[in-house]
Amino acid sequence: DKYADAWLPSPLLARWQRVVIQHAAGVAQSWRTNRERAEQAYLDELAEYQAQADQERPAPTWQEWQTPTLKQTVMQTNANVVALELSEDSTFDYWLRISTLDKGSPIRLPIKLAAYHRRQLDGKRINTSMTLTRKLSGWWLTLTLNEQIAATTTDESPVVGVDVGIANFLTTSTGKRYGTFHGKLAHRHKLDREKRRRKARLRACLKKKGVARLPSLTNQRLARHVRQEINRAVNQFYADHAGHQVAYEDLDVRTMRFRARRMNAYLYASNLAHLPRQIAWGAKKRGQTAQAGWAAYSSQECPRCHFVSRANRPEQQTFWCQSCCLQLNADENAAINHQARFRDREMQACRSKEAVKALLDTRHVAYREQTARRSRAARREPTFGCESISGQSGVGEHQRLAS
Repeated sequence: DKYADAWLPSPLLARWQRVVIQHAAGVAQSWRTNRERAEQAYLDELAEYQAQADQERPAPTWQEWQTPTLKQTVMQTNANVVALELSEDSTFDYWLRISTLDKGSPIRLPIKLAAYHRRQLDGKRINTSMTLTRKLSGWWLTLTLNEQIAATTTDESPVVGVDVGIANFLTTSTGKRYGTFHGKLAHRHKLDREKRRRKARLRACLKKKGVARLPSLTNQRLARHVRQEINRAVNQFYADHAGHQVAYEDLDVRTMRFRARRMNAYLYASNLAHLPRQIAWGAKKRGQTAQAGWAAYSSQECPRCHFVSRANRPEQQTFWCQSCCLQLNADENAAINHQARFRDREMQACRSKEAVKALLDTRHVAYREQTARRSRAARREPTFGCESISGQSGVGEHQRLAS
């Protein structure tokens, strides 16, 4: 409740307490919303697993979310308690005026900006909402501003599909690839895993001895380098596709799991959740249209006949349609599907993975009926080594190449 009365004794004045309560309520609401979405995604995967009854595929598991804990002091403020005043007769750029319990006696802290910050704030109006973060090096002030960006794309602009992944951060429908977690980042991640194993053993020993402050297992430096590589890949992508509309997947990384622990560690370190956010942010600041679409079955759907099956992915980087024998790179195939779903009204009207699956099955049946109406003379005979069997989707014919 953002408007609840203060229930904890605090030396902060009433306006400060109101800001703190509103900030805490926002964090709690966000946590509950994200947990509900993750639980719904788990239920969808569980229903899909029970419907397919694949013995080799492990059943999805649900792990209860941990309640957020306070790791560092962060205060989100507004103009009632904190205000930024322009400095006129000193070497500092701004003064941060902070309200105190003594009426009429605020505290003023000097703010020094770098040259980059001065260029970004030159002639622009700063928003009243600010964030103060306590770090080891001191207090940091985060400012925001609103900027009007002219649109650089229209409805007639070309559309490019984008698929995100670990092997290649971005793969476009035109076959271009940007950034990768393999190489230097993978090597650094391997060293980091070995270091965390040693720290885990050390933590266990210290915990038995009753040590209260244990060494951390997180590596913020590696995470920062991964985000920087992602940002470079996204910037290069937009530099090569200026004036394009972007279709990308609404990826939910929270419920993604692999069988191997090593791949799960790669998934966690690659920070795939940062990619869709960065794509959307890059489009906004460039005035380009970016639209997130359904990620369901994008890597398993054939762009030609719309056949959906796990057998279409015999390898991680290979797509081989078991119905029409179309072969493509798996990431490029997913990007092509995202491009096709950009203006697909029926796909956008779907509200669940089951609805997406039913729509794709219907389109596959329509494709098979359309090809069946062709004359026998015009129809191409199946290639040698193909056999017709029933597919996993249970719809239409399923062709598999003999090994």
